Amino acid sequence: MADPAPLPLAGMFVVEIGHSLAGPFAGMVLADLGATVLKVENAGKGDHARDWGPPFAAGAAVLFHAVNRGKRSLRADLRDPGTAAALRALILDRADVVLQNLRVGTLDAVGLGGPALTEAKPSLVYCNIGAFGHRGPQRNDPGYDPLIQAASGLMSMLGHPGEPASRVPVAINDIGTGIWAALGILAALLRRKDTGRGGIVDVSLYETALAWLTVPASDYLASGLLPERLGSGVGNIVPHQAFDCADGPIMIAAGNDLLFARLCAALGLPGLATDPRFATNGGRVANRTTLIVLLAEAVRLRTTQELSAALAAAGVPCGPVLTLDAALAHPQTQALGMLAATPEDGVRTVALPVSFDGHRPPLAGRAPRLGEHQHMLATAPIKEDAP
Repeated sequence: MADPAPLPLAGMFVVEIGHSLAGPFAGMVLADLGATVLKVENAGKGDHARDWGPPFAAGAAVLFHAVNRGKRSLRADLRDPGTAAALRALILDRADVVLQNLRVGTLDAVGLGGPALTEAKPSLVYCNIGAFGHRGPQRNDPGYDPLIQAASGLMSMLGHPGEPASRVPVAINDIGTGIWAALGILAALLRRKDTGRGGIVDVSLYETALAWLTVPASDYLASGLLPERLGSGVGNIVPHQAFDCADGPIMIAAGNDLLFARLCAALGLPGLATDPRFATNGGRVANRTTLIVLLAEAVRLRTTQELSAALAAAGVPCGPVLTLDAALAHPQTQALGMLAATPEDGVRTVALPVSFDGHRPPLAGRAPRLGEHQHMLATAPIKEDAP
């Protein structure tokens, strides 16, 4: 295999002004894609996420290492006019991108908001990451991932009927918003090649949460029916859920009529495939409760190994319900090279889920020590406008 080509964002300079997870995750994506990312942290203790542990490594939470790898760090009290002016000068002189997730208006008040900086430097791409979006009655409200899961309706759909409200145990709105921010920034940089102008990109956790709900929201808008709480099941497809075998759970995804017929044959229930109640997916959805009971009784008689082999032979998608440690140790995870360690600190984490010409981008580097690159701010020339 040929040596990898230069990373897509090599030569780009990004200033990340923020904390916690959504903004840093976006900055992490850009760093792993080759950009130089300068992280501007609170002059006191820095990013809140430095203390979001245990576990800890090299003086900071492992969470912080995972989403801030390969960045530079400087400390800044932006309430100080001299510091704000120096950072503005650095941005106007060097930055292709500014990425920020502070509360609405914080940076505008010190001359570092999107309108001011893009007017002074029209080629700049400026990305705002907020909680509820840049307009509307809640535009100024703070928000963390669990709050957004609750406010968006997502939490109402999770779990089984009658159970207390629960949340996805991964900060999917923070991480998803970071991905949308990176995507918006990349799109704006691509447009800049043609127009020479950057612009302002706005994303938020709330908008991301609603985007995750594209399918159930569309179904509700068409039918007026709220989605049910189905545990591991799927509202639009049956059977598409976990079942209990004699010795543990198995996930079965019979996503069309042919696969359903093969599943029934493998379970010794061929008549179900031609039963008018179950012959089509629409019928199976309408008669979900009855069908799941019948399938569950048959599945419970098999071991996971036995049923997995039978379904694999029949071409029915299925798989084990693994714990995290088993998934990370799985030969497929290892073959893909999805786990890597940061240089020097050796913090093991997950690499970018994308490859270019067969090569996965390496981790951009270790996470920075707080204020490790303070000299980058001190030497910034004063420059009032830029192309």
